[in-house]
Amino acid sequence: MDISLQALCAALPIIVAAVLLVGFRLPAKKAMPAVYVVTSLVAYLVWEVSFNRILASSIQGLLITVAVLWIIFGAILLLNTLKHSGAIAVIRQGFNNVSPDRRIQVIIIAWLFGSFIEGASGFGTPAAIAAPLMVAIGFPAMAAVMIGMMIQSTPVSFGAVGTPILIGVNKGLDSEGIGATLSSMGSSWDQYLQIITSEVAIVHAVIGTMIPLFMIVMMTRFFGQNKSWTEGLSIVPFAIFGGLAFTIPYALTGVYLGAEFPSLIGALVGLPIVTLAAKKGFLVPKDSWDFAPREKWPVHWVSKFEMKLDAMTEKIPMSLTKAWIPYVLVAAILVLTRVSDDVKAFVKGWVIPFKDILGEGISYSIVPLYLPGGILVFVVLLTYFLHGMKGNEIKAAVSESSRVMLGAGFVLVFTIPLVRILINSGINGAGFDSMPVAMANYVAASMGDIYPLFAPLVGALGAFIAGSNTVSNMMLSQYQFGVADALGLSTAFMVALQAVGAAAGNMIAIHNVVAASATVGLLDQEGDTLRRTIIPTIYYCLLAGIIGMIGMYGIGLVDPLMK
Repeated sequence: MDISLQALCAALPIIVAAVLLVGFRLPAKKAMPAVYVVTSLVAYLVWEVSFNRILASSIQGLLITVAVLWIIFGAILLLNTLKHSGAIAVIRQGFNNVSPDRRIQVIIIAWLFGSFIEGASGFGTPAAIAAPLMVAIGFPAMAAVMIGMMIQSTPVSFGAVGTPILIGVNKGLDSEGIGATLSSMGSSWDQYLQIITSEVAIVHAVIGTMIPLFMIVMMTRFFGQNKSWTEGLSIVPFAIFGGLAFTIPYALTGVYLGAEFPSLIGALVGLPIVTLAAKKGFLVPKDSWDFAPREKWPVHWVSKFEMKLDAMTEKIPMSLTKAWIPYVLVAAILVLTRVSDDVKAFVKGWVIPFKDILGEGISYSIVPLYLPGGILVFVVLLTYFLHGMKGNEIKAAVSESSRVMLGAGFVLVFTIPLVRILINSGINGAGFDSMPVAMANYVAASMGDIYPLFAPLVGALGAFIAGSNTVSNMMLSQYQFGVADALGLSTAFMVALQAVGAAAGNMIAIHNVVAASATVGLLDQEGDTLRRTIIPTIYYCLLAGIIGMIGMYGIGLVDPLMK
């Protein structure tokens, strides 16, 4: 089978998903079972993957689904706990005191606080935490999900304390072989990985500075009373200021300190600067923007569960600091469990391993306390005592959260297993590369010297399929390296473009959309969200590709392997 036909067959599940979700606007709970069947048939009939391996991949997917649902449950439970404790009402008032302008609230909550959570935890946690918080302070649920997905771009390459680079790229490349070559040339693998890290940080900083403005104009276009792209433009100076407050320390950290802390430090520096500037009115426009009155919202904008905050005002008032303590604890514990080796060893001590599933060499381990879900549930227990809650209040929070989590479960039961079938299809009877690599091979063969323009798109495709920057980097980094080597271009920069594109692809990853939607009780609207988040994804990949072409051919970037 020639490469173009291979690519077409490999892309069939993605095409079917796009047609059903975006074209026919079917809810994911109807579309994804069909896509799972198509994926299984292509793997079995065309790739000649054994039925046993397809089944093992599906089981692995179900185990990953359990882990994802644990994160979703923890995020929803924390939100509902804070609702019943009265903290959310206080937090909402606190944001209104900083600024009632929804555009400024987006920059502070989504862009900066969300980026901090991404840097600490990754794995979709920013949307799971920031989106419910935005709903709680008065955003339409659908707007919160769209914005929550857009968080998962610039900070993602350095999410979970650098996991997409330190694990994804590091394990995705032949580090021993490349390291030996570098050593013979007087360099080292660590230096090479740092070059990739620096280039990822710089490219992201250039593109990501405009993401806060992108969030705002998309919010005014799709959720404003006047449906205007330009209505948000009066805040351009403040939005760019908010972007730079994050991306400048982010880039400097990536270049000088490595992959662990760019997103964390960028957010920690940017958050107080932007909050103080908003309070002082620095660069803040004279006009203030808000959504239409709630009664005018279309029904499909609204969450399945309501933040009935008015009923919470009867509770004993608490300080804004006390209301925020649970979120501060989440952030602090996330960082501690990722940075401290002793703490990390402790929370990873309870592992539920599933090794060599059905004898296929496919494994997965669930680590309940290390996953963000475990940390969120632990903070909920602390909040029960810190906020002096009653037993019936925490019981109501658990009940409400369980119902919402179950709604997402059905969709993810099909979505994540089909992803694992795609990724695990490299072992097959047809002798083909795995399906994602087959699609990437076709792109490379078709594009030739202009391939750097499309390298980020390949990375995004990997993340769209896998729902993970880290997995995309593991699947495709060596492939991107090989293309660059064949074209005589900078291998480090090509891998950096892969990592940047894979971060952007998180904005359209289907199971991320489902998970984010579930945290705000908004299901069956996944296609609408994808139609919107494809816009910033195209912006990100196109601009990264242009930067790639300039870097490769205009500046003539080289790396140690080319000296």
